[in-house]
Amino acid sequence: MKILHTADWHLGKRLQEYSRLEEQHKVLQEIIDIADKEQVDLILLAGDIFDSFNPNHEAVELLYKTLKRLSNNGKRPIIAISGNHDSTQFIEAPDPLAREMGIFFYSKYDSLIPTGSLDNGIQILQSEAGFVELKIPKHEFPVRIILAPYANELLLKTYLGEGDREQEFRQHMAIRWELLANKYCNNKGVNLFVGHFFFAKEGESLEAEPESERPILHVGGTQALYTQNIPFQIQYAALGHLHRYHAVAKEPCPIVYSSSPLAYSFSEADQEKQVILIEAVPGKAVNYSPIALKKGRPLYRKTFQNLESALEWLENNPYCFVELTYVTEHAIDASTRKALFKAHDGIVNLIPQIKNSLGQENLSFKVEDLEKDMLSLFKMYYQSEKGLEPNTELVDLFKEIISQE
Repeated sequence: MKILHTADWHLGKRLQEYSRLEEQHKVLQEIIDIADKEQVDLILLAGDIFDSFNPNHEAVELLYKTLKRLSNNGKRPIIAISGNHDSTQFIEAPDPLAREMGIFFYSKYDSLIPTGSLDNGIQILQSEAGFVELKIPKHEFPVRIILAPYANELLLKTYLGEGDREQEFRQHMAIRWELLANKYCNNKGVNLFVGHFFFAKEGESLEAEPESERPILHVGGTQALYTQNIPFQIQYAALGHLHRYHAVAKEPCPIVYSSSPLAYSFSEADQEKQVILIEAVPGKAVNYSPIALKKGRPLYRKTFQNLESALEWLENNPYCFVELTYVTEHAIDASTRKALFKAHDGIVNLIPQIKNSLGQENLSFKVEDLEKDMLSLFKMYYQSEKGLEPNTELVDLFKEIISQE
């Protein structure tokens, strides 16, 4: 059985004022082409389908048209779970209609996928809250899938008490998954897990979450489940949330983040985006391999010392988004700014890096400082320019200026 794992589409997401919808059209078509070329039997979409709880019309239309084609008009089942950016109600709303085409939306732990046969030949053999077993016509063996959409504190409050809630959360999920695996997952079928959680090996430092991603804060503020929480019967765990490809662990099975299909923040600059192709048979270790995605505008962070080199690079790299840092002794003058923006339509951020009085770059000012408030930035700039703190009168004047509409 061939399975394609993808996640974190974030349909409708923008890069500041730049729409990414056209790029999303192109990269989703690329995923469809990969599925068709590889003759994939099953698609796993591991959450964060949309970028917001209330996606716009264009994003919703793109999803439905994409899934129809990705399902090969109902012949290829798709399992899609919700992530922490998705509305559980919105994601499951089309499920009764989509299910007739073998597209299964799952977002709530008390949801139950009805058993029975579909007109396309796909059979739902068994199901339970958080679990489904499918039979695809061309295969003699079934596929069992433990479903683990993102769950916040509100969704899980009925299960948890007031004790050590982090540990209780992990224990509850691990016990639930173990019960499902023991009940349904033997070596007569392919056994999979699809989830939208932050997984790590216990005792190891956590991976950095992308700047564009809301940090997952589970019950009690915990940020990670452990790889040991995955039942031993599972042959592959398809995860969503991290935006880069990351194989968290090989035990008890490959536990893998596929990556987002596009780079959605400059923390993802220079990352290669991928989907994962899995080949699975019952009772044996799976083979899996990343397939690079080439569509969409790459993101770059670049620093230039002079206008000539900046313009040359921009001319040679027209199809991208760039966060451009420009080293200067003073603020970037109007003519330089105009020349840069005229040369390229994808300059998202233009950041001055001011040299100090000795002609050295002021290394104390970093891109992350842009998250600070306006007054703090003004004080940092004044310090780098004058070598001293602004006086009270100047600070008060600046406050008055920025308070004006």
